[in-house]
Amino acid sequence: MNTYHPRRRAVFVGLAALWLSVSCASKERSIRSNESIQPGQSVQSLTSVQPGPGAASRPSAQVGVVDLQRVLLDTDSGKRARDVLSNFMKNRQAVIELEEKELKRMEDDLVKQASVLSAGGRKDREDLLRRRVAEFQQRATEMNREVQDKQKEVLEGFREKAERVVAKVAQQLGLLVVMEKGKGGPTVYSDAALDISARVIDEFNKEKDTP
Repeated sequence: MNTYHPRRRAVFVGLAALWLSVSCASKERSIRSNESIQPGQSVQSLTSVQPGPGAASRPSAQVGVVDLQRVLLDTDSGKRARDVLSNFMKNRQAVIELEEKELKRMEDDLVKQASVLSAGGRKDREDLLRRRVAEFQQRATEMNREVQDKQKEVLEGFREKAERVVAKVAQQLGLLVVMEKGKGGPTVYSDAALDISARVIDEFNKEKDTP
């Protein structure tokens, strides 16, 4: 009989990898404020210095950038979202580990008793073990899908709230467009003065809602 060695499936990926996928929607989508660009408005006018009170504390252009991964990591709401995912994955990992131990026990018992079992008895035990392995693999696949669905639900919910906060901050700063920055994002380079992530984090942390 081929010895069965339960191979732990890559069901529960590390949290660090999960947070890299925070951009669940299209990477090329911009978060725009309610202000619109008027016909005939030049590109130069979009990057002009804004006059008026408080201008020194504002980005010098009407375009901003935000790092949503940083927002996820540095906000209370982001921490709650990560905790929800972590607990969800840990619960399912525990189930997988228990079933792995049971399969290993069944295999060890079969190996130990192989010499005293009849041919028919050994075949019955081997068939049972194969069925249990197949059931385990199916259950692991289902749990993997559950984890992916939960990840999508939690991160998309967080992103929706993040976009609302970004829009609010953009309006406060008089920005017309806010682009997403980060690895794999549409922004290859941006001046640090355009980054409104810290403002978004501060505004986000004022809210007391749940993920």
